[in-house]
Amino acid sequence: MSRLFNFSAGPAALPTEVLEIAQAEMLDWHNKGLSIMEMSHRSAEFISVAETAEQDLRELMGISDDYAVLFLQGGATSQFAMVPMNLASRGKAAYVNTGVWSKKAIKEAKLFADVEVVASTEEGNFTRAPEQSDIVLPNGAAYLHYTTNETIGGVQFDYIPNTGAVPLVADMSSDILSAPVDVSKFGLIYAGAQKNIGPAGITVVIVRKDLLGAPLAGTPTMYDYAVHAAEDSMHNTPATFAWYLSGLVFKWLKAQGGLSAIEVVNRRKASKLYAAIDASDFFANPVAINNRSVMNVPFTLADAELDKPFLVEAEAAGLLNLKGHRSVGGMRASIYNAVPEAAVDALIDFMRDFEQRRG
Repeated sequence: MSRLFNFSAGPAALPTEVLEIAQAEMLDWHNKGLSIMEMSHRSAEFISVAETAEQDLRELMGISDDYAVLFLQGGATSQFAMVPMNLASRGKAAYVNTGVWSKKAIKEAKLFADVEVVASTEEGNFTRAPEQSDIVLPNGAAYLHYTTNETIGGVQFDYIPNTGAVPLVADMSSDILSAPVDVSKFGLIYAGAQKNIGPAGITVVIVRKDLLGAPLAGTPTMYDYAVHAAEDSMHNTPATFAWYLSGLVFKWLKAQGGLSAIEVVNRRKASKLYAAIDASDFFANPVAINNRSVMNVPFTLADAELDKPFLVEAEAAGLLNLKGHRSVGGMRASIYNAVPEAAVDALIDFMRDFEQRRG
């Protein structure tokens, strides 16, 4: 069996070394005679797996004891509701709109909170992030929410917004763990796992402890961060296999040298791909250069009629899942941590060959 190059936006590529460990441990985890999937989440063995995963994530991201680290279910989409449910009792909910995922978060928040969109790049078709000066917070803001990297549009913030004393909330689903980040600048960070953390089925929430305990009236128990923090993310049966695999990914990241080391590789991969696009009249990327995503690289072909042949031939060449999101079309190469540099090199070679033959 040969593994092909997977450019899926999510569920995304996982490190081969991680999958090999999981494969070896699938039927008999650490000589216990059963799979980790069959093990009680309240057993000493699984609790050790969970605690180690949390500690490794804390070390990778430099998360202090001022923050609770939660491993939840429901994907980042559930966080669109959980954030206002837990934070909006303190005042108005401020949002930055930079694309599809921002708009989804805003729509959901309006069900629970008084929402104000304080900056938007929709008029420019979401091809850049707003400047810091564009973000004007309303009086009495409970928090500011933004999406650090828009997976679909390939737009990434090149700075952390300064919100003063107002808690900053970030959807980091598609760029968490891709580079170091100063967690202390955030009140809350959340991320679906299926990009850089692990398999789909688990969501990481990093929340400052002083923000816990003031949910909106009527907030369901399962949507109260304080409940999950008090019970170590085990108020109900968690996604145990996804948690275990995420822990293996954290160990893999530490073995690569941590987030500073993986950032070097990620930036090199992205730079190569953008350089190939920019050097061609056949391919194009619409995003402002300083806001080009390091994780998700959308591109179009000069003739949209060639999109289907491009995808068919790419798959035949072992380059999978390059089709762009239905809302924007074109192509998209998601080059998360687990996508090897060789995959990017192979994609660039294919693009050049396709252009020579079809351009």
